[in-house]
Amino acid sequence: MSRRARTSAVLAAVVGGGLAVIGSTQPWLEATLRDGAHAVLPVPGTDALPLVTPLGLAALALGLALSIVGPVLRYVFGAIGVLIGGSLLAESVRIALTTPPQAVVTVVADATGLSGVSAVTALVESIVPTVWPWLTAVGALLVAAGGVFTLVTARSWRSTARRYRTDPAQVAGPRGSRPHDSHDPIDSWDDLSRGSDPTA
Repeated sequence: MSRRARTSAVLAAVVGGGLAVIGSTQPWLEATLRDGAHAVLPVPGTDALPLVTPLGLAALALGLALSIVGPVLRYVFGAIGVLIGGSLLAESVRIALTTPPQAVVTVVADATGLSGVSAVTALVESIVPTVWPWLTAVGALLVAAGGVFTLVTARSWRSTARRYRTDPAQVAGPRGSRPHDSHDPIDSWDDLSRGSDPTA
């Protein structure tokens, strides 16, 4: 259960963060200009929401770190994951629902030479969202869910350091003198090669 919980939390953060990073390079909005030709300008996620890339990268790093951190940092990183996912979710949904003119100012200014929200608002006929802010919101929801799941299950996670820990009793004892119930087939073969009876 502990290994499955850790894996689920890590995957949620990594997949969600990766989806946000991919979404940042895709068109979030399409702005149609009032120039008679109805030119349509695609607005990538990095222009519509500049925070999408750093938040997505932070979620990726968080997911990778969750696989190795100790008990205390699990709770800290879980809380950070909830904050990252919640912030990205709220902003992505806001962009998709409200299509604010501020989100297209940079692209329109580059295409027309005009600047300022009022000038862009007068020049733009319509702003239509694509599917990408919604997909980014799904990724953000995964990150937040991974953070919540981490906070709920972190106590049950097995420490990764245990696999590298050696039992002092086994180190102190002579070779071939491990308890019989800890033997595996290789140990038994080694005992036989030294002339010991592993069944004794």
